[in-house]
Amino acid sequence: MTDAPDSDRQVPSLSPTVLRRRLREGDPLAVLDVRDREEFEAWHVDGEHVEATQIPYAKFMAAKVKGTAADLVADLAEPILVVCGEGKASAFVAETLLDAGVEAMNLEEGMDGWARVYETVELPHDEATVLQYQRPSSGCLAYLVVGDGEAVVVDPLRAFADRFVADARERGAELVAAVDTHVHADHVSGVRDVARETGCDVVLPSGSRDRGLAFDARLLDDGESVAVGDVELTALATPGHTTEATSLRLGDLLFCGDTVFLDGVARPDLEVGEAGAEEMARTLYRTVHDRFFALPPTTRVAPGHFGDATTPDEHGAYVATLADLRERLAALSMDEDEFVEFSVSHMPPQPANYETIVETNLGRHEADEEEAFELELGPNNCAVAGAAN
Repeated sequence: MTDAPDSDRQVPSLSPTVLRRRLREGDPLAVLDVRDREEFEAWHVDGEHVEATQIPYAKFMAAKVKGTAADLVADLAEPILVVCGEGKASAFVAETLLDAGVEAMNLEEGMDGWARVYETVELPHDEATVLQYQRPSSGCLAYLVVGDGEAVVVDPLRAFADRFVADARERGAELVAAVDTHVHADHVSGVRDVARETGCDVVLPSGSRDRGLAFDARLLDDGESVAVGDVELTALATPGHTTEATSLRLGDLLFCGDTVFLDGVARPDLEVGEAGAEEMARTLYRTVHDRFFALPPTTRVAPGHFGDATTPDEHGAYVATLADLRERLAALSMDEDEFVEFSVSHMPPQPANYETIVETNLGRHEADEEEAFELELGPNNCAVAGAAN
């Protein structure tokens, strides 16, 4: 879609960070998305209290001439937040609606700006400083662990590599390792970018080599540790989302990647395809019951993603105990056959560009900064739908 030319009029606007705050606070919001239908259906601003409507920009161009813009949005509650890709076409539509007597505002920088929102929440921990990074546009979560002058970043996003480095140094620490819990299919990993900037180790699960890893990295086996100052992150092999998926334990905190979420469990097909999904789902079942449930029920699970409807805790963090998850997720109470059937029959659409993203994260495809950012725009879709009670 071609964006509209810049307007001289000062149109009321909402910044992406304010949008995030309003979504978190549960404010009702009418969103008018003027991108093409395909773009809207693939990815749009959403939430429990959001009414999202798609009407293409071209209709408002015609309506401006006819004076019928207000008719197009007669069913939407005001004020209306207008959204496009970069914030220009939506500014034109917002201005058109204002001229028609409709209260409207524009999302600054559009969906591109929304994709750059990245928030930080500290997770309480007795042995280290732990930061959780939240990207609301895609639900991606990453973590920074700081202990005695050293830091490790877990599941970093390439788009925010500089942020992890700066945050570590702000806390008087140097990054010693950048770790991925698995070969990601929904976002471009930042482990190599962080390493280039800091000289730290790149650490990946040992099974990454079997998946075709094409760059040098420290390979982490089950039971091995990554030191962070005076504490350690201990690897726990947790296959099921992928064959090499590995969680990391820090005391009572478990960074579990995409194995289990606060409102779902991992989809089993992205590595093996539909033909192998059933067997991978059985592997995930065994991981949950033999590995996760062997941990203390007070273990806090820090996942790799959250959804639009996921509720954070009182501190704004996405973390929950294993005991809480066993009560919250119906899938965790199923027997093996029921779990497998449920998993393979409730998979959402595959993440956009996931095959290229995997190849990029294995080092078999080189993506420049612009391509990397474009590749991962959209929802993560790494969880099986409807797993929560």
